Amino acid sequence: MSASPLNCCINPSILSADFVNLEAELARIGNADAVHVDVMDSHFVPNLTIGLPVVERLQKVSPIPLDAHLMIANVDRWAPQYADAGLSSVTFHVEASNAPIKLARELRARGAKAGMALRPATPVEPYLDMLPELDMLLIMTVEPGFGGQAFLDVMLPKIRRARAAVEGSGVNVAIQVDGGITEETIMRAAEAGANVFVAGSAVYGKPSPADAIESLRANGQLAFGPRALHLNNPTPQPA
Repeated sequence: MSASPLNCCINPSILSADFVNLEAELARIGNADAVHVDVMDSHFVPNLTIGLPVVERLQKVSPIPLDAHLMIANVDRWAPQYADAGLSSVTFHVEASNAPIKLARELRARGAKAGMALRPATPVEPYLDMLPELDMLLIMTVEPGFGGQAFLDVMLPKIRRARAAVEGSGVNVAIQVDGGITEETIMRAAEAGANVFVAGSAVYGKPSPADAIESLRANGQLAFGPRALHLNNPTPQPA
């Protein structure tokens, strides 16, 4: 999950998949970078999806890594168990954690990459000192809890601030965005500095999810063009 800022990663969300045939649905996205698994408990968010037993089974049958997005209360207790299940990445909401640094360290100690998510109204600045403790920072581009929402353009400056902080710190932290990602909005989010993109209906709502993944990846990579040029050829400083 700690991808280069210039490497566009597509993580389809199974929230938009057919829950009756999840193993088959995973097979349809074998060219994705990871599977985004939305875990909701009807407490932290109003919706209710799946829990640890189902995620453990998905981990056993998935052809690609699992990235759990825990939208749950009492996350300090539950998140380490998802790491113990063998998931590649576990992302918790900072709003639900009493000790986010301790939790991030515990996830890493148990073999998972540590991700931290911020709701749209949660500012990023208070948590920038935590970047060395993280592998991924998730900037929510919709209110968490339901799929199919429209992308919040007001989050673009927040993504830019997060990317500037990552580049300034020198740490290898991926910036993920989740919510309203389409072939059009992925370009705006990528230009702002995100490099891992969660897409639900934009993948599973298409006749060929695999083709949709490639199209999204191409658009995101294209939007990296100006940023890549800037990073590889920085403006010379005056002598």
